[in-house]
Amino acid sequence: MSRRRVLVVAACGLLPLAMAGVAEAQAVPGTALDGQNPQNVSSAIQILLLVTVLSLAPAVLVMVTSFTRVVVVLSLLRTAIGIPQLPPNQVLIGLALFLTAFVMAPAIKTINDEAMQPYMAGQISQQEAFNRGEKPLREFMFRQTREQDLALFMKLSKSEKPENRDGIPTYVLVPAFTISELKTAFQMGFVMFIPFLIIDLIVSSALLSMGMMMLPPVVVSLPFKILLFVLVDGWYLIVGSLVGSFN
Repeated sequence: MSRRRVLVVAACGLLPLAMAGVAEAQAVPGTALDGQNPQNVSSAIQILLLVTVLSLAPAVLVMVTSFTRVVVVLSLLRTAIGIPQLPPNQVLIGLALFLTAFVMAPAIKTINDEAMQPYMAGQISQQEAFNRGEKPLREFMFRQTREQDLALFMKLSKSEKPENRDGIPTYVLVPAFTISELKTAFQMGFVMFIPFLIIDLIVSSALLSMGMMMLPPVVVSLPFKILLFVLVDGWYLIVGSLVGSFN
């Protein structure tokens, strides 16, 4: 009984606070969902859509930039060396983000100069700013997308073949660009795996010939992999190849 009394007293104490919060929310202009005022309902729906778009913005930006290729290649490199925990995920993602910003810098500058600044100055409409900002991203994605991937998604979307690239919808271009990036990243990862695989084979054969079958080959081959990676200046080669692959 004492526990029930405590709950009742707490509920009675919180009820005025809740009523006050509702009253304050209704007092803020444009926040009340009044069914008799379509303008307020429309504003609330616009705010909801804006919040939804902002929550999806990071995923959208990742899919239309160079981030996918960069992060997949760096992850495959970590797996090829044989140390899945190093570099840590925070370092890997941070490096991928900065490399993405470096690769996308020309497109970002074009978007800022031709879309963002004129829109902030009130020279163009929101729709015009969106169209201008979309153009540099589409040009970047077209340069990195294979024709057969574009043809695949055009076929899946049952769209008519356009006369030029301007007629290809963005919702067709983005998935085609993504799978093209994944293929390129896996091709680069395969090339990276070969030297480390050779080291694993040599170490395994040496241990087997010496009868040391109980010793894991990974333990012995890991120092040689790290030594090889350092001697050839691996980070210089990987980053240079990654950034150069977008030119």
